[in-house]
Amino acid sequence: MPRDAGNLWLAKALWDLGAVQFGDYTIGRTTQHSPVYVNLRLLISNPRALMRAARVMHEEIQMRLAMLHKGVHEFDRVCGIPFGGLHLATAFALRSRIPMVYVHPAKERNGNRLWVEGRYERGETALLIDDLVTSGGGIVETGVFLKANAGLGVRDVLVLLDRQEGAREQLKAHGYNLISILGLETMLNYLMASGLIEEDNYNRSIEYIRSRRAERGG
Repeated sequence: MPRDAGNLWLAKALWDLGAVQFGDYTIGRTTQHSPVYVNLRLLISNPRALMRAARVMHEEIQMRLAMLHKGVHEFDRVCGIPFGGLHLATAFALRSRIPMVYVHPAKERNGNRLWVEGRYERGETALLIDDLVTSGGGIVETGVFLKANAGLGVRDVLVLLDRQEGAREQLKAHGYNLISILGLETMLNYLMASGLIEEDNYNRSIEYIRSRRAERGG
């Protein structure tokens, strides 16, 4: 049984919110078309589920920090990735009482297109938090920006959902460790076994995920 199978409550909560959709969707910053789309931003419409997600994410990090061979590095700040990761990072910060920062996606401020919002000290380490990960490109860009412009180091990335399209391997190649609460395949397996989705949608989605992962060498 996959390690993330204990978090199937999240799959059901997202389904009940209408966050799991099937069709033809352009994913991420590419022209790649996916038969399945998951809108985790809808968690803000279920405060109980959002609070539970923050608790589960915090407990996952605490468990890894307590391991003999730590599964996560020590960190001083959490950094939410706009926009999907902001509500999760905020909930995590409130739960853990760890200060938060984020890269403000404004068009311009004092001549700069981006800047880091929040208080921090150069040389500190930030835990990146996002709602989901597809290719990992946005995460890498955020990590590079934080290092170059704020002096903040990044070693670990925490996401609620991994679309399992090869991002883990891509992030590892850039020196980032990915921690996910739920995988898309596990979610789809649960929804199919529960009779909530049609077999055709399930098969097309699983085939898509595995072909994308193979393309990326995952």
